[in-house]
Amino acid sequence: MPIRTASLNKKLQNNGARLHHAIAARADSEAADRPASEQEQALLEERRLLKQAKADRLAQAHQPRPKAAMMTRTTRPLPKEPKPKAAKEPKEAKAAKASAKEQHKPSRADKLAKKAENLESAKQAARKSAHKSAKP
Repeated sequence: MPIRTASLNKKLQNNGARLHHAIAARADSEAADRPASEQEQALLEERRLLKQAKADRLAQAHQPRPKAAMMTRTTRPLPKEPKPKAAKEPKEAKAAKASAKEQHKPSRADKLAKKAENLESAKQAARKSAHKSAKP
């Protein structure tokens, strides 16, 4: 976080305004040729100290900041060796699964093919029955 100089800026501004007012009051009076009064001397000294404090803060702000200590990695324990497992025999294919595939609904193409087959066999049956009835 930067060092704050804003509070000093405001104090310098206020001090400058008071100093200007004191100098202007001395210049307006007929004592312009006289040396600065005690009030002016005090304001000038305060201004010098404020400027010095501001410069010190600014110099401190430009110094490198102390950094937090780096986190060091701790060594982790090595993982345990897995226990050997007994080999399992592969499962046999279930007969229920094979028959379940056959029991699925027939596709649309299968249905149409079967329908065409049935129609063909019905035509042949009709021809046979018509042929048999014609020969008595």
